[in-house]
Amino acid sequence: MSRHPSPAARCIAVIGGSSAPPEVLRAAETVGRELALAGADLVCGGLGGVMEAACRGAREAGGFTIGILPGEDRREANAWVSCAIPTGLGHFRNFLVVRAADGVIALPGASGTLSEAAMAITLGKPVVTVPGNTKQWSVPGAVPAGSATEAVRLVLADRQQFR
Repeated sequence: MSRHPSPAARCIAVIGGSSAPPEVLRAAETVGRELALAGADLVCGGLGGVMEAACRGAREAGGFTIGILPGEDRREANAWVSCAIPTGLGHFRNFLVVRAADGVIALPGASGTLSEAAMAITLGKPVVTVPGNTKQWSVPGAVPAGSATEAVRLVLADRQQFR
C-alpha cells in the first residue's frame, strides 16, 4: 500500500533516458526504492525507461510518485505513477519536473536529461549523477555518486555541499 504525499516530505526528481540498458534500469529502480524508504516523494516525467523503473521501485516500497507528462492524457503515464499530471507541453514539461523538486538524481539519458540537469543547476537545486553502463558520464555542476544508494544519500544530505 502506498502512502499519501506529505507537504513536509522531500520531493526528489529522477531523470534519465526513456529507454535505457538493464543496468541503468536496475539503478533507477534502486533509486526509487531508496527514496521511498527515506520518506521522500518522487517526481519524474511519468513515461517509460528510467522514469518507469524509478516509479516501480518507489511504489513497491510504499512511496508516492508524481508523473508530469508531456501530453494531454493522464493515461500515458506508466502504471507506477501515483499522480499523473498531463501538461500538453511536450519537452517543455522538463522544467516543471525539476522546478517541483527539492533535488535531482540524474541517470544516463540523452539531451532531455541533460537539459533537465542544467535547469536544476541553474535553479540552485542539488543534482547528483548515478553512474551508467560502461561509459562514464558527467554533468558540469553535479555531484557524481558511486552508486544509486549513494546518490539518494547525497541528494537528501545537507545542501551545503552543492553550493
